[in-house]
Amino acid sequence: MALRGSTHDRYRDGDGDTDRDRRRSEAGALASSVDRRMRLFNHCCVGVLLALALLWLVPLAWALDTSLKPNAETTDPTWLIENPTLQAYRTVLADSDILNWYVASFVTSTLATLGTVLTASMAAYALSRLRFRYRRLVFWLVLAGLMIPNQVLIVPQFRELGSVHLLNTWWAVLLPQIPTAIAVFVFKQFFDGIPRDLDEAARIDGAGFFRTYRRVVMPLSRPAVSAVAIFSFVWSWNNLLWPLLAVTDPDLMTIPVGLAAIQGTYGIRYADTMASAILGALPLILVFLLFQRRIVEGIAGTGLKG
Repeated sequence: MALRGSTHDRYRDGDGDTDRDRRRSEAGALASSVDRRMRLFNHCCVGVLLALALLWLVPLAWALDTSLKPNAETTDPTWLIENPTLQAYRTVLADSDILNWYVASFVTSTLATLGTVLTASMAAYALSRLRFRYRRLVFWLVLAGLMIPNQVLIVPQFRELGSVHLLNTWWAVLLPQIPTAIAVFVFKQFFDGIPRDLDEAARIDGAGFFRTYRRVVMPLSRPAVSAVAIFSFVWSWNNLLWPLLAVTDPDLMTIPVGLAAIQGTYGIRYADTMASAILGALPLILVFLLFQRRIVEGIAGTGLKG
């Protein structure tokens, strides 16, 4: 009986080992299948992104190709440049005050970016850390501001600045570009992800509300600051409609306004038009090439904290 029992146990253990091996093999096959599907999905995503990137580069390549042609050859649909020339760029630099426009765009975009980061981060920190009446209502009003097109605010802003005689000044270009609801939303989402224990530890050490904001929270918010600063700078640099209405002084014109003002002098001279577009976009391309790591970290950081 003992022999039979031991034999039966061996068979039973053998069946158990077989079942475990079968389950392991099935689990391994399932994991391998999932892994293959994930690799296929990743490859598809990379392929789509590459296709979109190449598609985005087509207009830029066409503009560069056209700007290097003589105006007489711009009607030729071929991409091959037979007689490359920089005459269009020389014409734009000679007929316009583009260097002064660069300075005006850099000053207004930089100041608007600094103002946006400062005001939006302070408002977001108050919404994230303070407990006051109607706090949720204020936050929902900020979210509602995301739905309002900027064009709707142009007439009220124009009348308000005109009533205080600020039109055709630096303030007229700068002030309407500072308050942005999307920046407040991004900062608040990021601040909500920062542990409140850090604030409490700072206050135990004697730090006040503003010192905690300046010395503790903001140094930890570099990804959000980078994202908001970069997108604010790009948006302010490309802004055309409001500066076109608020500024008539050539010394205060930004790049988009100045280039729009001289487009009529070119007529159908596509080479000159594309050269002006390339010169206007060149600083933004340089910003992207120099700060592309910050851009990726900023987007990824704000996304993770959201």
